Amino acid sequence: MTVLQKSSAAASIIDPGTIQAYQETEYRVLGGQPFTLRVGQASADLLTTHKLHQVDGSAFLTACNPFSQRFDDGSNANRQSALAAELTRRGLAFAAGIGQHPCNDWPGEDSFMVFGLDLEAAKSLGARFEQNALIWSGADGVPQLILLR
Repeated sequence: MTVLQKSSAAASIIDPGTIQAYQETEYRVLGGQPFTLRVGQASADLLTTHKLHQVDGSAFLTACNPFSQRFDDGSNANRQSALAAELTRRGLAFAAGIGQHPCNDWPGEDSFMVFGLDLEAAKSLGARFEQNALIWSGADGVPQLILLR
């Protein structure tokens, strides 16, 4: 599995079990022709979607549950609305998504697949919305876990 981050996993303040959960999570892109992303696994569907949007990269982001602390549904909805407003303000195309671990008890997190967002801009947005990590994919169509802390 591919993990990119600011520093080594040993230096990250994110619990190793949480990092493992992020790596195992299924990142589902909804609407249109739905598909699922998995860290480190090339996605033909993602490459097709990149071509459709005429981009070389994308990011899968959420504003829910900052720093992996569970927030109530209303708070998470408000945070997602703020993220959607920011993406719209920037003129970015995006689709609804959900990040869901296949077998743990953490509830699925509403998310967005943002097309054409470069890695640095994705990291900036993730930090602004107090996230531990995000998923970013470049021209190779391989989703990567990007640790932010």
